[in-house]
Amino acid sequence: MNIESFEKGIRLPFRRTMIASLLGAGLLTAAAAQAQERAGNPFVGASSYLNPDYTKDVNFSISKVSDSALKQKMKIVAGYPTFVWLDSINAIYGGARNAGLLGLTAHLNNALAQQKPNTPITVGLVIYDIPGRDCHALASNGELPLTQAGLTRYKQQYIDVIAGILADPKYKNIRIVNVIEPDSLPNLVTNLSTPRCAQAQSTGIYEEGIKYAVDKLHAIPNTYNYLDIAHSGWLGWNNNMTAAISLYTQVFQSTAAGLASVDGFVTNTANVTPLTEPNLPNPDLTVGGQPIKSSRFYQWNPNFDESHYAEALYNGFVAAGWRDSIGFIIDTSRNGWGGHNRPTSASGNDIDTYVNSGRIDRRDHRGNWCNQSGTGIGMPPTAAPGGHLHAYAFVKQPGVSDGSSKFIKNNQGKGFDRMCDPTYTTPDGVLSDALPNAPISGAWFHDQFVMLVNNAYPAIGSAASISESEQAQK
Repeated sequence: MNIESFEKGIRLPFRRTMIASLLGAGLLTAAAAQAQERAGNPFVGASSYLNPDYTKDVNFSISKVSDSALKQKMKIVAGYPTFVWLDSINAIYGGARNAGLLGLTAHLNNALAQQKPNTPITVGLVIYDIPGRDCHALASNGELPLTQAGLTRYKQQYIDVIAGILADPKYKNIRIVNVIEPDSLPNLVTNLSTPRCAQAQSTGIYEEGIKYAVDKLHAIPNTYNYLDIAHSGWLGWNNNMTAAISLYTQVFQSTAAGLASVDGFVTNTANVTPLTEPNLPNPDLTVGGQPIKSSRFYQWNPNFDESHYAEALYNGFVAAGWRDSIGFIIDTSRNGWGGHNRPTSASGNDIDTYVNSGRIDRRDHRGNWCNQSGTGIGMPPTAAPGGHLHAYAFVKQPGVSDGSSKFIKNNQGKGFDRMCDPTYTTPDGVLSDALPNAPISGAWFHDQFVMLVNNAYPAIGSAASISESEQAQK
């Protein structure tokens, strides 16, 4: 019997039987038994961690604005849970080594302090330091080179240290949700024409590093692994989605626990693709004799939004042999697209006019990604919002920059990507839609935060926004 079938067929029933036996023998307390039980969805029945570093950034912006209504909205956002990005070795330790931000141990200790009696708490982490990171772009290049030496450092000085901290028994009642290496495997699906991505594939460094991370983290009982799987504007075409499902299946079948080492997937990480396109619900709708999915904006991609994309991925992964219990997290931190320019209907006699009049995604091109103008905060963090979704979450912290508008010297290995330059015309012949005056990726961008709050959908403080945020904290 291979490891994967053991995981899928025996592991959980065996563990429940063992726990029941130990309880009956008086060798295990009910509290300890509860700590060992894994939740099918780690967000259900749990509160979520409020990151003090994020609250501090929001408070900085509050101090810079005078509008009382805007201040109040920002105060509400300060109470939303966000994920913690471990984007360097120094980020694990925090303090002076990481711009004064909290380290992993401090975050976990804060989570224990925030935890309500008899209620689990969820802490979201982004594991993001793969060697040769961001192989198709420049704004978020990391510290580790795309070499075997870089891979060794990744394993020993990054993943092993994180796993060692998470395995501390004092944190056993924290549900730790790991988002694994955004953009890495998606780049191996579509961007092998980029030399660094081709090197990441040919050396096997991306795949080996990610499998190592998943193995080490899955071995800790209270951790939950979610794989980044891009967004609908990247892998939504049928051929890209099929290739992605094939690659992910091949890679994770060879982990120690097989496909059971993965609890689900994350879409739209740090992106702005809408949760739904309410005015364009049917990609096969014909206008002027042509399906609207063939419009210039969608280019025959049938997945217009993240809700449809996640559902299509779920069906594809289950058909490929993954467990039907896998779930999806959608990053809704910046995909609200509210404000005065949000359309309420679609009209027109040709597909481009019809699509452009109705889409809430106001970008000039779906490939534009850096500090996008016109975006807003989306649905507040919400557990089990429906279907196969485990959560809406703020994986990206709203207000944190995607990259600098021009080159800014720094000691973090972060370069300058022209997609972050608002004057840049892309190869598709459109402007980048990027905001001006942006700092390096990961730094607080006050002007962007003001825009995100003003353009939030649902509006911050509205009935829908309040009910969802209250649910997130139950």
